Amino acid sequence: MKRCYIAFGSNQDAPLAQLQIARETLREHADMQEVAASSIYRTPPWGFTEQPDFYNAVIAYDSALSAQDLLCLLQSIETAQHRERPFKNAPRTLDLDILTYGDQQEHTPTLSLPHPRMHERAFVLEPLAEIAPQLMIAGQGIVADLLAGLDCSAQEKITVAAWDNLAVG
Repeated sequence: MKRCYIAFGSNQDAPLAQLQIARETLREHADMQEVAASSIYRTPPWGFTEQPDFYNAVIAYDSALSAQDLLCLLQSIETAQHRERPFKNAPRTLDLDILTYGDQQEHTPTLSLPHPRMHERAFVLEPLAEIAPQLMIAGQGIVADLLAGLDCSAQEKITVAAWDNLAVG
């Protein structure tokens, strides 16, 4: 089993429900064991800004899948939830990204580990710091230290009873 951290994001078609469906799908997978989940954060869009706010969270799992098989699983969940990729930073029903997979470092055409831009994104680091503040990101540093250098003022932690009350494990 490898400890992995997965970022969840959505801003289309009932985004909170999209996150919940993805979380429940992963919890039901035989090779995935949920370890810890962050709160959900509402974040203004960036890049393409003419779209609704995003809802983001990070969940830690222990996985028996290889990193590539995990990527395929996440992409199949995105597809099942009608993810489209019309252009960079486009609105999306669901975005699932592998942030880290154990201490594995990999850079292929389909997968980069750790996630190459996570250290620049408050919407990733703030929820990640909630569940793993001392996590070392290879080549970047410790999550809490990286977060300290980012502006999180545009983000808002929100309460979502269905998310917060879903027991881990």
